[in-house]
Amino acid sequence: MGTAAEMLGVTPTFLRALGVAHLIEPKRSSSGHGRCSRYQLRLAARARELVDQGTPVEAACRIIILEDQLAEALRINAAYERERAAGD
Repeated sequence: MGTAAEMLGVTPTFLRALGVAHLIEPKRSSSGHGRCSRYQLRLAARARELVDQGTPVEAACRIIILEDQLAEALRINAAYERERAAGD
């Protein structure tokens, strides 16, 4: 977590707050250290952007979760539309 925090320019406490808000869930290494995936690092970087703009951490996490859900819904819809167009 310390390395991830350094990469993002945040504190480990900030990353832990994102975990409490269920935005990221770092996996534990065999030595017990938290490890973030690249995807989780992207989410944390987005959270930092929002927090830097004055958004509270909890609200930033909710916004990011909703953005992620919308992106997934759009991907599913595009795949459905391609499938439907291929069937015509």
